[in-house]
Amino acid sequence: MKAVITAIGGFVPTSILDNKTISETVETTEEWIEKRTGIKERRIAVGKSTSDLACGAIENLMSNYDIEASEIEALILATATPDHILAPTASKICELSGLKNAFGFDMNGACSGFLYALEMGATMIESGRYKRIIVVGADKMSSIVDYEDRNTCILFGDGAGAVLLEKTETEYGLMKSILRTDGSGTSALVVPAGGSKFPASMQSIVHKKHYIKQEGSFVFKKAVAAMSSVSRDVLISNGLDADEIDWVIPHQANLRIINAVSDSLNIDSEKVKVNIERYGNTTSATIPLCLWDFAADFEEGQNLLITTFGAGFSWGATCLKWGIMRERKSQRFIKTGNKRKVLVPQLS
Repeated sequence: MKAVITAIGGFVPTSILDNKTISETVETTEEWIEKRTGIKERRIAVGKSTSDLACGAIENLMSNYDIEASEIEALILATATPDHILAPTASKICELSGLKNAFGFDMNGACSGFLYALEMGATMIESGRYKRIIVVGADKMSSIVDYEDRNTCILFGDGAGAVLLEKTETEYGLMKSILRTDGSGTSALVVPAGGSKFPASMQSIVHKKHYIKQEGSFVFKKAVAAMSSVSRDVLISNGLDADEIDWVIPHQANLRIINAVSDSLNIDSEKVKVNIERYGNTTSATIPLCLWDFAADFEEGQNLLITTFGAGFSWGATCLKWGIMRERKSQRFIKTGNKRKVLVPQLS
């Protein structure tokens, strides 16, 4: 028994923060940001929380595919920006999304969170105890970004993506994964205060310790090395060669990291899915948003390679064979200016 993705949804806020606006706030230029990161704009969730983003992705999934909320047995939320430290954000999502027969929990693996959660969901299904699980990656990174810090404010955006995992006895679905953690890198990418080690205080607020801090060049080098190495290892683990991979879905942190990893693996850049120019780094949401954006390109039986790297340090890779998606409802997608995709009834 394996776990296969049978439905997918996504949600991004309509508010756009482009490079021009950032260049008017900190010392940088539009051209420099795009050259160094590949990012042109990012979405900002004004007046909304992480749970709102996640519910938007789930609503998009449920609205497009023939599935009822009552079928879902569990919800796994990958996020680094929960609504509250206590209680779990997954609980609120279950309530708002009408998942009355599901239990839910949060998982924080930073930028690798969705991959960690996907592996957890697949394992739960492979155990035979669960049949249908929704895995969500959602982050409101704007809530922990200092927009006076050029090192971080150019990178991050808000968004959410969701997939439905179901059991299958076919060859399709998730293959073996390799997940890694190295706590020695914690200080290089961290929100210093607000947890049990350094609780909120007047000092922590004054010194902006509740915003993300990053040693950019160090993280960059570690990300390239770790994603390249774990991707090669997971290919070997699954008995695949690089030329058997149809699509690569990398964490969208920096276009230069993505290009360096694909070059290291000797995989043609045309096989690498990239949407960082529109969303920036949405942390837990980058992988599911990439799957959502490019789902129409994936064909039954194709091999996908997913690889991630994030705070912690956390990283990993998995392979999956794309399966048969659930039947779509009688609706179609069109694209508009601010919203990436809007549902419109299919005219007869």
